[in-house]
This record gives sequence, C-alpha cells and structure tokens, in this order.
Amino acid sequence: DLTNFDLLTKLFESFNPNVVVHAAAISNPNAAMQLPAKDVYAINVKVTEHLAKLCEKLSVKLIYLSTDLVYAGYRGSMLKEDAKLIPISLYAETKLLGEIKIKNVFDNYIILRTALLYGISGTQTINHFQEMHERLKSGKLVSLFTDQYRTPLALHDAARIIREIIQKDLKTETLNFGGLERVSRFELGEIVCDTAKLDKNLLQKISLNDLPNYPAVTDVSMNTDRLQSFGIKQQTIEEAIIHIMKYGTHK
Repeated sequence: DLTNFDLLTKLFESFNPNVVVHAAAISNPNAAMQLPAKDVYAINVKVTEHLAKLCEKLSVKLIYLSTDLVYAGYRGSMLKEDAKLIPISLYAETKLLGEIKIKNVFDNYIILRTALLYGISGTQTINHFQEMHERLKSGKLVSLFTDQYRTPLALHDAARIIREIIQKDLKTETLNFGGLERVSRFELGEIVCDTAKLDKNLLQKISLNDLPNYPAVTDVSMNTDRLQSFGIKQQTIEEAIIHIMKYGTHK
C-alpha cells in the first residue's frame, strides 16, 4: 500500500536503493473518471511527492513514468518536450501534478512522458494489445480509433530503454518516451495484422466522436530526438511485433 507512508519509508530505509522507477498509478483514464478525485490524487500525486522526498533524503535517483496525455493534443503532431501542456482528463492532470511535485523537491530525477504502451504484460492482467491479438487470432472483430494519433512504444523496448537511462546516469531530464512512428490505434492494428499474418478485415474503424463523454486528445504523437540524443534508439513497430511474436505470448 503506497499510501502507507510509514511503511514505505521503512521499506526505503531498509532496502536503500540507488534508483527507483515509479510506474505505479491509477493509469486508466476511464477508471480514474469512475473514482473520487481525492483517491486518484492520493495515488498519482501524494504518493509521487512522498517518493520524491524519500529519494531526496536518501540520495536516490527517481525515474517517473508520466504520460503523453499531459500535452494539449490539438496543436500539431510530433510534439517536443516544450510543447503546450493542457491535460484534459483527471488522470493526465494528476500525472502532470506529479511531475511538478518532483521538480519542486529535488533535481535527481528523470521524467518520462510515456506514450501508448503495447506488448506482453508481466502480470496476470490482460492489456489492450493482448486482448486485441487474442480476438484477432480467434477471428473476432476488433474496433479501433482512426482519429487519435500517438507514438506507441513496446513494453519490452521501454524496459530496455529505462535500463539504458539508468546505465547512462542521466538526471534532471524530462523526456518524451515513445516510439518512432505516429500512428492511430487502427494503423497500429494494421501493422500487427501484417506482421503477425492476421486478418485485417477483422479491424473495424471507430471515431472519438462515437464516444462523446470520453476525454480523449486527438494527437499527442511525440518527437523523441532528445531521447535519441543520448544514444538511445527505439525499435520500429514492425521490429517490436516480430520480437513479441518470437519471444512471448499472453500465456
């Protein structure tokens, strides 16, 4: 329970880490909408602030996974880190507040504005990519947005890049953390079908306009030149799908 600050502090002091990767959050925008705002704030903001203070106290580097959804989402594509920040969902708002809390505490941090992630979950939870892949393999229809653009990043590639960031000992950086290609979810589905030899006719196009109460941005695709300037390279979507098909399934 990350909200148990006494227990968390004792864990830190006993473990004495060199680096903490903070990926815990109420991370589903729809789920966040269903919860009291104070509960989302407690996890996404207060816990983050407490972790930052613990890291500052014990001279620990903090790597914080924020989100691409902090960007305005309507001011062009392939956004750089200095683009306008206008989070439109409670989830995105609390993640941006988490960034601010960290910066107010200390400077030994890396903030990663994380794109849509896809791949094989390391838990029992079936994520969107795995659900899509399973439905396609079973010959079932899959509905995907055609009008929201992001720069998706494979989970295994994200883990590798975080390891490289740790090894390079970067600090005081806010980085776009995404893939190389600007695609819609529908286009991502097409690449999956082409690469994994699945039936593209099972893909159905839907629009954000079909979900009027869904707090969605239209384009938060990100420019990752800053990340690459440190000698870090991402896989293409096709390369990542080949890796996923070769080394892992949701089972």
